[in-house]
Amino acid sequence: MLKINIESTKTPTIIKFVSNRILTEGSFEYNSVEEVKNSTFIQQLFHLPFVKKVFVTANFIAVERFNIVEWSDVQDELKGVIENYLTVNESLFNTNKEVKQVVVEVYAESTPNPAVMKFVSNKLLSSQNIEVIVPEDANEAPIAKDLFDFPFVKEVFISDNYISITKNNSVEWFEITTALRDFLKKYLSEAKPIITENYTPKVNEKAEINTVVPEDLDDISQEIVAILDEYIKPAVTSDGGNIMFQSYNTESKTVSVILQGACSGCPSSTITLKNGIEATLKQLLPNKIEEVVALNG
Repeated sequence: MLKINIESTKTPTIIKFVSNRILTEGSFEYNSVEEVKNSTFIQQLFHLPFVKKVFVTANFIAVERFNIVEWSDVQDELKGVIENYLTVNESLFNTNKEVKQVVVEVYAESTPNPAVMKFVSNKLLSSQNIEVIVPEDANEAPIAKDLFDFPFVKEVFISDNYISITKNNSVEWFEITTALRDFLKKYLSEAKPIITENYTPKVNEKAEINTVVPEDLDDISQEIVAILDEYIKPAVTSDGGNIMFQSYNTESKTVSVILQGACSGCPSSTITLKNGIEATLKQLLPNKIEEVVALNG
């Protein structure tokens, strides 16, 4: 019977998932999902926002994490993902045979916004940001439409491999988290659609979101986008939200950003995140930033 044990290493950000059977005769190191050509499963691992690098050799998988989480928060869930996959599939690596279906896992994470819970999957859900504020806008987003059948679901935000759900005040999270997690796992396991071919982002009344093409931006704006992507967005994503660059005013040196998902409407996020963004940008772009304006998307 397959068994996976968790072993720590000398590097705090790296742990090993050791199997009681041989996984490979060679050694493979991956620094990003783009480098993974021979394993659907390891591609799935990189869809988890905390996974930075993956190393496979002999009978273990070593995973390096980003600093947005602690291993104590996610290692048991990740162990379960690996065990479930290897129980169903004989190998981590693709063969000429048809690859068996990846076992879908979903786990819940609290966010700084008490009204929002983040549900993370080991399956990529969407390459774009999908925000559904009201049920009437969910017709082209079937998963959101089904979620609104729960009377306590207020808003839905989908990005990458997670869904942030905003609840109303009629219930507490401990009463509904398991039901939502079971629903999402079943929905994703059945490979039902996230959005239809006719889906187009809905412009809501909170803030007008403009499409930004990095190549069309001035040099400073491009630097701001790069800093947001590298230093800010991973932490925001780990909290079930998203941040989008909107504009940079060269005269006032003001940066405008849009907050979505768990960050939108969070009692503390606008002030805390605004100050965090300002501090980071001012440090990395001295004398170029005076203020950051954070708007709820």
